[in-house]
This record gives sequence, structure tokens and C-alpha cells, in this order.
Amino acid sequence: MTSSDRSRAVGVGKSYEIRTYGCQMNVHDSERLAGLLEEAGYVRAPEGADGDADVVVFNTCAVRENADNKLYGNLGHLAPKKAARPGMQIAVGGCLAQKDRDTIVRRAPWVDVVFGTHNIGSLPVLLERARVRQEAQVEIAESLETFPSTLPTRRESAYAAWVSISVGCNNTCTFCIVPALRGKEKDRRPGDILAEIEALVAEGVTEITLLGQNVNAYGSDIGDREAFSKLLRACGGVEGLERVRFTSPHPRDFTDDVIAAMAETENVMPQLHMPLQSGSDRVLKAMRRSYRQERYLGIIEKVRAAIPDAAISTDIIVGFPGETEEDFEQTLHVVREARFAQAFTFQYSKRPGTPAAEMDGQIPKEVVQERYERLVALQEEISWEENRKQIGRTLEVMVAEGEGRKDDATRRLSGRAPDNRLVHFTRPDEPVRPGDMVTVEVSYAAPHHLLAEGPALAVRRTRAGDAWERRNAAPAPAGKGVMLGLPTVGVPAPLPAAPDGCRTC
Repeated sequence: MTSSDRSRAVGVGKSYEIRTYGCQMNVHDSERLAGLLEEAGYVRAPEGADGDADVVVFNTCAVRENADNKLYGNLGHLAPKKAARPGMQIAVGGCLAQKDRDTIVRRAPWVDVVFGTHNIGSLPVLLERARVRQEAQVEIAESLETFPSTLPTRRESAYAAWVSISVGCNNTCTFCIVPALRGKEKDRRPGDILAEIEALVAEGVTEITLLGQNVNAYGSDIGDREAFSKLLRACGGVEGLERVRFTSPHPRDFTDDVIAAMAETENVMPQLHMPLQSGSDRVLKAMRRSYRQERYLGIIEKVRAAIPDAAISTDIIVGFPGETEEDFEQTLHVVREARFAQAFTFQYSKRPGTPAAEMDGQIPKEVVQERYERLVALQEEISWEENRKQIGRTLEVMVAEGEGRKDDATRRLSGRAPDNRLVHFTRPDEPVRPGDMVTVEVSYAAPHHLLAEGPALAVRRTRAGDAWERRNAAPAPAGKGVMLGLPTVGVPAPLPAAPDGCRTC
């Protein structure tokens, strides 16, 4: 019996829970982990199981300074539950597992399995091996064993899907530990990517998000500098694919052919997430970012010239070591010039193992906090002003599932406009499903959402809505999915196109 055959039988009748922290790449990996476990016979634990499953998997992130404290706190919470429940297993994977492979079992000896970012496909076999041998199994591969997208998957959405086009990163940003944990960039073959997209569309998916740690560097591993723009154009030829997004590009690799492909490919949405990190040339150099303020603003100008309605969002780090008040003012200047629809703002946090953690000039917490608050206030004002420009516009909104927390109370539905703005709208008279399209007129704007308070102008039932209906007509698996632990201080993260790979690109 092969390891693959064994894995299909080991979990029959057992429940599992996956707790996901970090970036979209982790969310993507967790869908694969769920698929692997279900193929091995496990079933999803009910929502809110809180550690009462037979197997609890932590898919970790190592980006924030206190990531390990969170992990060990959660593991400590599970220790008495495991002691009282013979046969329960705990697994730790993801970036923190890749980084602290030798520490986790020492600090939490009740953990059964530790696996890394390169060998998520091994989880079912490792769980069974730990059960049989009655000892922890630690297996960390140093290079990618199987591209995640080739593994079984349990997607969280019937109508939208992630499609990973590359893993790893070739950049050396001084604040980022991702390249050390995910490895050098490795690209998938274009034909494999398109085959996956076509298969997803055949299942009813109408929106895909191309995913990579540095998504527009795609092609560097296969020797084609225009591979990403070609891929965008190829997506335009996939019949039935209505919306294409991608996250996250790096300004260094954002070339004119990509802008042209975005503008000329009908199903590529008018949305761009372009990480800034700092507006100061001096800080950008210290961060080892390979662009400067002028180059960044030049990209924004070109995008707006080619795609006037594009909504542009960004990432900004406040309080990087050595940042002066003048440096911070340069960041505020870029924010005013770029007029981002959203900004994901972060206070600098030491990442153990990164050059920035050892730099002189670490900024006092109170200074970082004060700058952060000024930045958030400015961006809030700009976001509101930009959203008010949407009032009176007619938008076709894709109905979303679970994005409007107050929808039941307000009798509204929620969804995403083509530019990924969140829209709450009056529930149409006729039934609509997640994945269907509703045309509305915007009547009110808030900093982080739009309202369409009038009656729907049109409803278009879609294949994606059919797919959602089929999924929900079948016996529903317990629970709704993985916990999305994305850091979203400042503004809410858009779904399904959420913040990029650890917000570090």
C-alpha cells in the first residue's frame, strides 16, 4: 500500500479543524489541507468547535513579532483538551513551523505533527505515522515537493477561487522573512494554470484571483519577462470567466505590458493592489525596495491614464527603523498624490531573522503609534472622498456570501463591484444567490463601503449562483470554513481578493 493509498483511509469518521493565520497563500494552502484531510476520510468539525475536533491543524504565519506567542498560547489552551481526549492530534504547519521546526515540539510536547510550507501534502501520512508510533513527527522539506495547486482541495467559495501561479519570492526586503521560509520563486507552467482555471470555470467559478508572493514577477523562473501580461490576456479567452484579479504585484516588476493587458482584457477587473511600504526614498533603500517615490507615482499615473476607474489600494509600514518625521511626511505626500481607495497600514513589527530587526534606530512605540494614527486619519478622509465619487454610478455587483454582517437586520445583501469596492444593496424582489449579479445605483458612500438604497435595476442569475445552489443543496459539511486571520488594521480586507502574501511585497 502506498502512502497515498494509506492516507485515503486513515481519517474515516474523524473530525478536523483548521485555524489559518496570515496571508492569502496560507488561505490557499489551508484549502489544500482541507482537501487532503477530506480525501483521507476526515470530516469538517462544526463551526465553533474550538479545539473539540479529533485533529486540530494550525497553519501559521511568521510575519508578526508576536506570532509565536499567539501559537503557544493557543497550543496551551488545547493541552488539557488533548489530555482529556485520547486519540486527539494537533498539527502545526506554515511559515512559523518552517522557521521554528526544532522549537515547537520542545515547547509544546503534546503536538503530534510539525510540517513546513514545502510539504503540506504529507499531512495525512504524518498524522497516521504519529498515531502508530506514538511520538511526534517533524518533517520540514527544504524545497517544494508538490505545487500546492496540484493537491486535492476543498474550496471555501462556490463562485470564486484562488489560483496560485507561483510560490516563493526572489526579493530581499529587509523587513520580510517570507523568502527564507517560502524559498525562491518557482513558477507554474502557463498551460497548467490555464487548465486549472478552465476546470474551475467548468465547476461554476466565475471569478478567479491569480496569487503569488510577487505575482507580476511571474515568468522569471521560466525565462519570459512578459509571461504575466500574456497570462492575463489568456485569461481573457476563457469562456465563462467573468472576473480576473491578482495579488500582489511589486512595483519593480510592474511593466507597461501589464498595464496594457489590464486595460485591454475585458474580464481583468479595474482594481490594483500596489504595495508602497514607504514614501521615503531613504527608507525604501533601507528596506531594500528596488523602486523610489518617483517610479511608484509614475506607475499610478500610467494605470490611471489607461484605466481611469481603477481602484488602487496599497500596504504601508509606519515606523521602520530609522524613519524620521521627514521620511514619514514623504509617505503622507505619496498617500495624498496617489489617492488610494484603501490602504492596509501596519506599525513596524520586528520579524526575528530579518536584517531590519537588528538595525539601529528602532522607533519608540509612542512615536510609531502617533504617526500611525495620522496616517489612518488621512487615508480615511481620502477613502471617503474617493467613495463619494461613486455616488450615482450604476454598478454590476457580484453577490457575496458572509460579507455583510448586518444584512439580516437591514434586509440588504452585499457584494463586490468590479473594482472590488464593497457594496451593500437593497434585497431584490426576486431570489438571488451568492455568485449572481445585481445591477444597482450607488446612493451613499462611507469610507469603507457603498450603499445602493434604491431598488435593484437588474438581476442576472449566473452559473456561479447555480454552483452555490448545488453546493448548498447537497448535504452540507459541518462548519463554514477556515478562520481567516488576516491583519487588517486601518480598513477591512476585501474578499475574496484579500490581502497579499503576508503583506510584504
